[in-house]
Amino acid sequence: MTPILELSEVTKSFGAVTVADAQSWSLAPGEALGVLGPNGAGKTSMFNLVTGTLSADGGTIRYDGHDITNWSAARRCRAGIARSFQVPQPFSGMTVFENTLVAATQGANLSGAQADALCLEVLDRTGLLGRANTLAGGLTLLDRKRLELARALCARPKVLLLDEIAGGLTENECKSLIETIKQIRETGVSIVWIEHVVHALLAVVDRLIVIDFGKLIAQGAPDEIMQSQEVREIYLGIEGDA
Repeated sequence: MTPILELSEVTKSFGAVTVADAQSWSLAPGEALGVLGPNGAGKTSMFNLVTGTLSADGGTIRYDGHDITNWSAARRCRAGIARSFQVPQPFSGMTVFENTLVAATQGANLSGAQADALCLEVLDRTGLLGRANTLAGGLTLLDRKRLELARALCARPKVLLLDEIAGGLTENECKSLIETIKQIRETGVSIVWIEHVVHALLAVVDRLIVIDFGKLIAQGAPDEIMQSQEVREIYLGIEGDA
């Protein structure tokens, strides 16, 4: 099966600091891929490279059969790559509905009734329909996270990048979020999910990759990766046979 997203030897450095060290990995259509790694490993920088807010120093990024390495972030979004941010970044002075409408018009290039209908459908799917007229700045953390997800979905993505969307949520809130993400998967959207709440990640993803100091150090089935001694030492802080 041809990958919908593929990174080949992608490299990015800031002076002596390398945030992407010849990274090569791929995402199959409809797949959910989890990303693990300690803080500062370069996970969010990798998302920035995929979405185009960072330009790669070397290597190739391919999406849906196209070389997008030199595409702008706006062009990538309109082609179907959307993301959430680790720290929610809503337009605080706008309503929840208006926030999603920006994504539908600017990301999905819709207008009028089509844009309105998409926003209402996505708000219903993410549990925010009852807060459509609420100012985004007054939302709870869970609802701000849901709004991040809703805005990304209103860009009508083929590939959805989630950056620590479960962080800071209660157990019940996390369970609710997991169900929402599973429903999104069922629509055929491919997902790449960075997450420190490991049990949430394992409830959804098909495969894991692990990044440390910008370098891909492991990839494979979730059970295999979580049992890897190298991953346990680097990510979980478990040394030797502990």
